[in-house]
Amino acid sequence: MPTQLSSEDLNKRLLSLDFMRGFIMVLLTIESTGLFNVLYLNSKGGFLESFFIQFKHHPWNGLRFWDLIQPGFMFIAGTAMVFSVNKLKEKGVSQLTITKKIFKRSGWLFFWGVLLYAVHETGLSFELWDVLTQLSITLLMAYFILQWPAKYQIVFSVVLLIITDLLFRFSAIPGFDQGFTNHHNFGNYIDTLLMHKTSRGGWVAINCIPTSVHTIAGALLGKLLLSNANNKIKTILIWAISVLLLGYALDFLEINPIIKRIATSSFTLVSLGWCLLAFAVCYYFVDIKKNKSVLFFDVIGLNSIFIYLFFELIGGGWLNHYISLLIGGLLSYTTLILPAISIISCLFVFAIEWGICYFLYRKKIFFRL
Repeated sequence: MPTQLSSEDLNKRLLSLDFMRGFIMVLLTIESTGLFNVLYLNSKGGFLESFFIQFKHHPWNGLRFWDLIQPGFMFIAGTAMVFSVNKLKEKGVSQLTITKKIFKRSGWLFFWGVLLYAVHETGLSFELWDVLTQLSITLLMAYFILQWPAKYQIVFSVVLLIITDLLFRFSAIPGFDQGFTNHHNFGNYIDTLLMHKTSRGGWVAINCIPTSVHTIAGALLGKLLLSNANNKIKTILIWAISVLLLGYALDFLEINPIIKRIATSSFTLVSLGWCLLAFAVCYYFVDIKKNKSVLFFDVIGLNSIFIYLFFELIGGGWLNHYISLLIGGLLSYTTLILPAISIISCLFVFAIEWGICYFLYRKKIFFRL
């Protein structure tokens, strides 16, 4: 639902959190235009191929930059939830009302997540693999242990990772008993029960169990930032290095492989480590050094749900194709080669979507679930 935020509300926000959310949403918006794919296809065989391939998910065992986008989104959702809950409590809102708000937000996330991918040319489909449906579950898990002491939340997170590992490692279900093998693992079996099919890309619905750790960690970060603790940057860096070393060690020692598509424990830890490092950098340069020139990212970040639904429903369903035809037709009379025309078309779509968010930003209209 659209809401109005005053200038005072905007000034009280954690700017580094808005920047990191905006950075992620800018990347997702650009990706939705097809620009990264165009650049990758036209860099094949060249020295830039190894760079642009980072904007594609790793096919299985390994890690690329794009594999960190969803964990980052779920991580900052946990931090944002803590600040939101804290703000409501300061206003005197009861715990019951806050809980109802969280359930409502989770319900809307689940609704839009299912709806976005429900309509196919072959008919309606029920899918639980996208980020919104996953986030609807991880948000609830993080909320219900929010008041626990930090050490118990960490223990709970470790238990989630161990349970996930054991389910994949010791599944004895015929056809789905091959551990961490694509299309033959426990996660695929659960998908056949829930959706009567598996994902062609190897994604599994029970990713919401291990990736809850991202949202829980984000919530722990939020509580740290709201506390009176000294040297918060140092604490965040210690957390980051610790989980990075543990995650990479699990993969290097062949104990648990880094696989984003089934969110293995090593992947969850490594991606969490990179999220913590990224936030530490944002927090240092934006909040500590008071660098407020981040409007380009805030414009999209403050309306993240709106722009996500927009480019998934309208962008992918109509706008991208229409602009491609329009720009292609107009530039067909020039000497520009096809890749250049494609790049211009993608940038034009992004400019339109950024412009819509800028209009909403200027009017102080922000969509919230």
